Amino acid sequence: MSRRYLLRRAWQALIVLLAAYTVAFLLLAALPGDAVMARYASPEMGLSPEQIQEIRQAYGADEPLYVRYVATLAGFFTGNFGSSLSSGASVATLLAEAIPATLTLALCGFAAAIVLALGLSLLATYGHQRWIRHLVRTFPSIMVSLPVFLVGIILIQLFSFRLGWVPTIGASSTQALILPTLTLAVPIGAPLTQVLINSIDEVHREDFVDVVRARGATPGWVLWHNVLRNASIPVLTVSGVLFTELVSSAVVTETVFGRTGIGSLTVEAVATRDTPILLAVVVIAALFFVIISFLVDVAYPVIDRRIQLEEVR
Repeated sequence: MSRRYLLRRAWQALIVLLAAYTVAFLLLAALPGDAVMARYASPEMGLSPEQIQEIRQAYGADEPLYVRYVATLAGFFTGNFGSSLSSGASVATLLAEAIPATLTLALCGFAAAIVLALGLSLLATYGHQRWIRHLVRTFPSIMVSLPVFLVGIILIQLFSFRLGWVPTIGASSTQALILPTLTLAVPIGAPLTQVLINSIDEVHREDFVDVVRARGATPGWVLWHNVLRNASIPVLTVSGVLFTELVSSAVVTETVFGRTGIGSLTVEAVATRDTPILLAVVVIAALFFVIISFLVDVAYPVIDRRIQLEEVR
Protein backbone atom coordinates (compact mmCIF):
# COMPACT_ATOMS: atom_id res chain seq x y z
CA MET A 1 0.00 0.00 0.00
CA SER A 2 1.63 3.21 -1.17
CA ARG A 3 2.10 6.30 0.96
CA ARG A 4 0.35 8.36 -1.71
CA TYR A 5 -2.76 6.21 -1.39
CA LEU A 6 -2.79 6.57 2.41
CA LEU A 7 -2.41 10.36 2.18
CA ARG A 8 -5.19 10.52 -0.38
CA ARG A 9 -7.55 8.49 1.80
CA ALA A 10 -6.64 10.57 4.86
CA TRP A 11 -7.47 13.76 2.95
CA GLN A 12 -10.79 12.29 1.79
CA ALA A 13 -11.59 11.22 5.34
CA LEU A 14 -10.88 14.72 6.63
CA ILE A 15 -13.24 16.21 4.02
CA VAL A 16 -16.02 13.78 4.94
CA LEU A 17 -15.66 14.51 8.66
CA LEU A 18 -15.57 18.27 8.06
CA ALA A 19 -18.66 18.10 5.85
CA ALA A 20 -20.56 15.98 8.41
CA TYR A 21 -19.62 18.37 11.20
CA THR A 22 -20.58 21.46 9.18
CA VAL A 23 -23.97 20.12 8.10
CA ALA A 24 -24.82 18.92 11.62
CA PHE A 25 -23.70 22.21 13.18
CA LEU A 26 -25.77 24.32 10.78
CA LEU A 27 -28.87 22.14 11.13
CA LEU A 28 -28.69 22.22 14.93
CA ALA A 29 -28.09 25.97 14.87
CA ALA A 30 -31.08 26.43 12.57
CA LEU A 31 -33.48 24.89 15.08
CA PRO A 32 -35.93 27.45 16.47
CA GLY A 33 -35.20 28.80 19.92
CA ASP A 34 -32.11 28.53 22.07
CA ALA A 35 -30.98 25.20 23.49
CA VAL A 36 -29.44 26.79 26.61
CA MET A 37 -32.53 28.90 27.26
CA ALA A 38 -34.79 25.89 26.74
CA ARG A 39 -32.82 23.99 29.36
CA TYR A 40 -32.16 26.64 32.04
CA ALA A 41 -34.82 29.35 31.58
CA SER A 42 -37.75 27.25 32.74
CA PRO A 43 -39.48 28.48 35.93
CA GLU A 44 -38.73 25.17 37.66
CA MET A 45 -35.01 25.95 37.59
CA GLY A 46 -35.52 29.19 39.50
CA LEU A 47 -32.51 30.92 37.95
CA SER A 48 -32.23 34.67 37.66
CA PRO A 49 -31.61 36.37 34.30
CA GLU A 50 -28.07 37.15 35.42
CA GLN A 51 -27.38 33.49 36.20
CA ILE A 52 -28.83 32.39 32.87
CA GLN A 53 -26.61 34.90 31.07
CA GLU A 54 -23.56 33.52 32.88
CA ILE A 55 -24.50 30.02 31.74
CA ARG A 56 -24.91 31.26 28.17
CA GLN A 57 -21.47 32.82 28.32
CA ALA A 58 -19.98 29.61 29.75
CA TYR A 59 -21.38 27.59 26.83
CA GLY A 60 -20.56 30.33 24.31
CA ALA A 61 -24.24 30.55 23.29
CA ASP A 62 -24.12 34.34 23.05
CA GLU A 63 -21.27 34.31 20.53
CA PRO A 64 -21.87 34.81 16.79
CA LEU A 65 -22.51 31.70 14.73
CA TYR A 66 -19.13 31.70 12.98
CA VAL A 67 -17.29 32.10 16.28
CA ARG A 68 -19.11 29.11 17.77
CA TYR A 69 -18.40 27.11 14.61
CA VAL A 70 -14.65 27.74 14.74
CA ALA A 71 -14.43 27.25 18.52
CA THR A 72 -16.35 23.96 18.43
CA LEU A 73 -14.38 22.71 15.43
CA ALA A 74 -11.09 23.49 17.18
CA GLY A 75 -12.33 21.59 20.21
CA PHE A 76 -13.15 18.55 18.09
CA PHE A 77 -9.62 18.46 16.69
CA THR A 78 -8.24 18.41 20.24
CA GLY A 79 -10.72 15.84 21.54
CA ASN A 80 -12.76 18.39 23.50
CA PHE A 81 -16.41 17.88 22.56
CA GLY A 82 -17.67 20.34 25.14
CA SER A 83 -20.06 19.70 28.02
CA SER A 84 -23.56 18.31 28.10
CA LEU A 85 -26.30 20.92 28.48
CA SER A 86 -28.35 18.51 30.58
CA SER A 87 -25.85 17.13 33.07
CA GLY A 88 -22.81 19.37 32.64
CA ALA A 89 -20.63 16.28 32.21
CA SER A 90 -17.95 16.11 29.58
CA VAL A 91 -19.33 14.85 26.26
CA ALA A 92 -16.10 12.96 25.64
CA THR A 93 -16.57 11.11 28.95
CA LEU A 94 -20.18 10.27 28.12
CA LEU A 95 -19.16 8.94 24.70
CA ALA A 96 -16.30 6.91 26.17
CA GLU A 97 -18.79 5.23 28.50
CA ALA A 98 -21.40 4.61 25.80
CA ILE A 99 -19.33 3.56 22.78
CA PRO A 100 -18.05 0.16 24.09
CA ALA A 101 -21.58 -1.14 24.72
CA THR A 102 -22.86 0.03 21.33
CA LEU A 103 -19.79 -1.23 19.49
CA THR A 104 -20.13 -4.66 21.14
CA LEU A 105 -23.78 -4.83 20.12
CA ALA A 106 -23.00 -3.68 16.58
CA LEU A 107 -20.22 -6.23 16.09
CA CYS A 108 -22.31 -9.09 17.47
CA GLY A 109 -25.31 -8.04 15.37
CA PHE A 110 -23.19 -7.77 12.25
CA ALA A 111 -21.59 -11.17 12.83
CA ALA A 112 -25.02 -12.73 13.36
CA ALA A 113 -26.29 -11.03 10.18
CA ILE A 114 -23.42 -12.54 8.17
CA VAL A 115 -24.14 -16.03 9.54
CA LEU A 116 -27.84 -15.59 8.83
CA ALA A 117 -27.20 -14.33 5.28
CA LEU A 118 -24.75 -17.16 4.53
CA GLY A 119 -27.11 -19.84 5.85
CA LEU A 120 -30.15 -18.55 3.96
CA SER A 121 -28.15 -18.01 0.76
CA LEU A 122 -26.78 -21.55 0.76
CA LEU A 123 -30.21 -22.96 1.51
CA ALA A 124 -31.78 -20.88 -1.27
CA THR A 125 -29.13 -22.01 -3.73
CA TYR A 126 -28.33 -25.60 -2.74
CA GLY A 127 -31.57 -26.70 -1.05
CA HIS A 128 -32.59 -30.24 -1.95
CA GLN A 129 -36.23 -29.37 -2.62
CA ARG A 130 -37.17 -26.75 -5.20
CA TRP A 131 -40.05 -25.42 -3.11
CA ILE A 132 -37.65 -24.87 -0.20
CA ARG A 133 -35.32 -22.83 -2.41
CA HIS A 134 -38.21 -20.67 -3.64
CA LEU A 135 -39.57 -20.24 -0.11
CA VAL A 136 -36.22 -19.18 1.34
CA ARG A 137 -35.76 -16.62 -1.45
CA THR A 138 -38.85 -14.80 -0.16
CA PHE A 139 -37.44 -14.46 3.37
CA PRO A 140 -35.21 -11.40 2.70
CA SER A 141 -38.14 -9.34 1.39
CA ILE A 142 -40.12 -10.13 4.54
CA MET A 143 -37.16 -9.47 6.82
CA VAL A 144 -36.27 -6.11 5.30
CA SER A 145 -39.88 -4.89 5.59
CA LEU A 146 -40.04 -5.47 9.34
CA PRO A 147 -39.32 -2.40 11.53
CA VAL A 148 -36.51 -2.87 14.01
CA PHE A 149 -38.69 -2.10 17.03
CA LEU A 150 -41.27 -4.68 15.90
CA VAL A 151 -38.59 -7.36 15.56
CA GLY A 152 -37.39 -6.60 19.07
CA ILE A 153 -40.89 -6.76 20.55
CA ILE A 154 -41.60 -10.07 18.78
CA LEU A 155 -38.35 -11.59 20.04
CA ILE A 156 -39.04 -10.46 23.61
CA GLN A 157 -42.57 -11.86 23.47
CA LEU A 158 -41.42 -15.19 22.02
CA PHE A 159 -38.13 -16.00 23.74
CA SER A 160 -38.66 -14.21 27.07
CA PHE A 161 -42.38 -14.34 27.85
CA ARG A 162 -43.51 -17.44 25.94
CA LEU A 163 -40.52 -19.78 26.01
CA GLY A 164 -38.65 -18.25 28.95
CA TRP A 165 -35.27 -18.92 27.37
CA VAL A 166 -33.90 -15.40 27.91
CA PRO A 167 -34.81 -13.70 31.19
CA THR A 168 -35.91 -10.08 31.11
CA ILE A 169 -34.95 -9.46 34.76
CA GLY A 170 -31.64 -10.45 36.29
CA ALA A 171 -30.11 -11.51 33.00
CA SER A 172 -26.34 -11.79 32.74
CA SER A 173 -24.38 -9.57 30.36
CA THR A 174 -24.28 -12.40 27.80
CA GLN A 175 -27.99 -13.17 28.10
CA ALA A 176 -28.86 -9.48 27.80
CA LEU A 177 -26.96 -9.36 24.51
CA ILE A 178 -28.74 -12.25 22.77
CA LEU A 179 -32.07 -10.66 21.79
CA PRO A 180 -30.64 -7.24 20.81
CA THR A 181 -28.11 -9.05 18.62
CA LEU A 182 -30.85 -11.01 16.86
CA THR A 183 -32.89 -7.83 16.48
CA LEU A 184 -30.04 -6.11 14.65
CA ALA A 185 -29.23 -9.22 12.61
CA VAL A 186 -32.66 -9.38 10.92
CA PRO A 187 -32.73 -5.99 9.10
CA ILE A 188 -29.00 -6.12 8.32
CA GLY A 189 -29.01 -9.75 7.23
CA ALA A 190 -31.92 -9.28 4.80
CA PRO A 191 -30.11 -7.13 2.18
CA LEU A 192 -26.95 -9.18 2.65
CA THR A 193 -28.95 -12.31 1.83
CA GLN A 194 -30.47 -10.76 -1.27
CA VAL A 195 -27.11 -9.60 -2.61
CA LEU A 196 -25.39 -12.91 -1.81
CA ILE A 197 -28.10 -15.01 -3.48
CA ASN A 198 -27.94 -12.92 -6.66
CA SER A 199 -24.15 -12.95 -6.62
CA ILE A 200 -23.98 -16.74 -6.19
CA ASP A 201 -26.39 -17.18 -9.09
CA GLU A 202 -24.21 -14.97 -11.31
CA VAL A 203 -20.99 -16.77 -10.37
CA HIS A 204 -22.60 -20.13 -11.11
CA ARG A 205 -23.14 -18.98 -14.70
CA GLU A 206 -19.48 -18.11 -15.20
CA ASP A 207 -17.39 -20.34 -17.45
CA PHE A 208 -14.55 -20.81 -14.97
CA VAL A 209 -16.92 -22.68 -12.62
CA ASP A 210 -17.58 -25.27 -15.34
CA VAL A 211 -13.84 -25.54 -15.96
CA VAL A 212 -13.13 -26.20 -12.27
CA ARG A 213 -15.83 -28.86 -12.16
CA ALA A 214 -14.46 -30.49 -15.33
CA ARG A 215 -11.08 -30.82 -13.64
CA GLY A 216 -12.66 -33.04 -11.00
CA ALA A 217 -13.17 -30.59 -8.15
CA THR A 218 -15.74 -31.64 -5.58
CA PRO A 219 -18.92 -29.55 -5.10
CA GLY A 220 -17.66 -28.44 -1.68
CA TRP A 221 -14.35 -27.25 -3.14
CA VAL A 222 -16.13 -25.35 -5.91
CA LEU A 223 -18.46 -23.73 -3.39
CA TRP A 224 -15.93 -22.56 -0.81
CA HIS A 225 -12.90 -21.84 -3.00
CA ASN A 226 -14.49 -20.51 -6.16
CA VAL A 227 -18.16 -19.57 -5.87
CA LEU A 228 -18.26 -17.92 -2.44
CA ARG A 229 -14.88 -16.26 -2.88
CA ASN A 230 -16.06 -14.45 -6.01
CA ALA A 231 -19.63 -13.94 -4.83
CA SER A 232 -18.46 -12.19 -1.67
CA ILE A 233 -17.04 -9.17 -3.52
CA PRO A 234 -20.36 -7.29 -3.99
CA VAL A 235 -21.41 -8.44 -0.52
CA LEU A 236 -18.31 -6.77 0.90
CA THR A 237 -19.35 -3.44 -0.60
CA VAL A 238 -22.87 -3.70 0.80
CA SER A 239 -21.51 -4.83 4.17
CA GLY A 240 -19.47 -1.65 4.52
CA VAL A 241 -22.56 0.49 3.96
CA LEU A 242 -24.78 -1.61 6.22
CA PHE A 243 -22.31 -1.60 9.10
CA THR A 244 -22.48 2.17 9.26
CA GLU A 245 -26.28 1.91 9.44
CA LEU A 246 -25.95 -0.15 12.60
CA VAL A 247 -25.54 3.09 14.55
CA SER A 248 -29.05 4.24 13.62
CA SER A 249 -30.47 0.74 14.17
CA ALA A 250 -28.77 0.62 17.57
CA VAL A 251 -30.69 3.75 18.61
CA VAL A 252 -33.98 1.89 18.29
CA THR A 253 -32.66 -1.44 19.57
CA GLU A 254 -31.11 0.01 22.72
CA THR A 255 -34.33 1.90 23.42
CA VAL A 256 -36.49 -1.22 23.05
CA PHE A 257 -34.28 -3.33 25.31
CA GLY A 258 -33.34 -0.54 27.74
CA ARG A 259 -29.62 -0.84 27.04
CA THR A 260 -27.14 1.93 27.72
CA GLY A 261 -25.05 3.08 24.79
CA ILE A 262 -24.87 5.57 21.95
CA GLY A 263 -28.51 4.89 21.10
CA SER A 264 -29.90 5.68 24.53
CA LEU A 265 -27.53 8.65 24.82
CA THR A 266 -28.80 10.02 21.49
CA VAL A 267 -32.46 9.55 22.41
CA GLU A 268 -31.93 11.40 25.68
CA ALA A 269 -30.01 14.17 23.90
CA VAL A 270 -32.83 14.60 21.37
CA ALA A 271 -35.43 14.76 24.15
CA THR A 272 -33.45 17.40 26.07
CA ARG A 273 -32.09 19.15 22.97
CA ASP A 274 -28.54 18.55 24.10
CA THR A 275 -26.78 19.88 20.98
CA PRO A 276 -23.15 19.17 22.06
CA ILE A 277 -23.96 15.47 22.40
CA LEU A 278 -25.89 15.36 19.12
CA LEU A 279 -23.06 17.06 17.25
CA ALA A 280 -20.49 14.66 18.71
CA VAL A 281 -22.62 11.61 17.82
CA VAL A 282 -22.85 12.75 14.18
CA VAL A 283 -19.08 13.17 13.95
CA ILE A 284 -18.46 9.78 15.60
CA ALA A 285 -20.88 8.14 13.13
CA ALA A 286 -19.06 9.81 10.23
CA LEU A 287 -15.72 8.61 11.64
CA PHE A 288 -17.04 5.03 11.74
CA PHE A 289 -18.14 5.39 8.11
CA VAL A 290 -14.68 6.55 7.06
CA ILE A 291 -12.93 3.72 8.91
CA ILE A 292 -15.23 1.02 7.55
CA SER A 293 -14.93 2.37 4.00
CA PHE A 294 -11.14 2.24 4.25
CA LEU A 295 -11.18 -1.33 5.58
CA VAL A 296 -13.49 -2.41 2.76
CA ASP A 297 -11.13 -0.92 0.15
CA VAL A 298 -8.17 -2.70 1.71
CA ALA A 299 -10.06 -6.03 1.81
CA TYR A 300 -10.81 -6.07 -1.92
CA PRO A 301 -7.38 -7.28 -3.10
CA VAL A 302 -7.26 -9.77 -0.22
CA ILE A 303 -10.44 -11.51 -1.38
CA ASP A 304 -9.75 -11.29 -5.11
CA ARG A 305 -6.08 -11.08 -6.09
CA ARG A 306 -7.06 -9.94 -9.58
CA ILE A 307 -8.14 -6.62 -8.13
CA GLN A 308 -5.20 -4.27 -7.85
CA LEU A 309 -5.04 -1.45 -5.40
CA GLU A 310 -4.85 1.07 -8.26
CA GLU A 311 -8.25 -0.13 -9.53
CA VAL A 312 -9.77 0.18 -6.08
CA ARG A 313 -8.63 3.77 -5.87
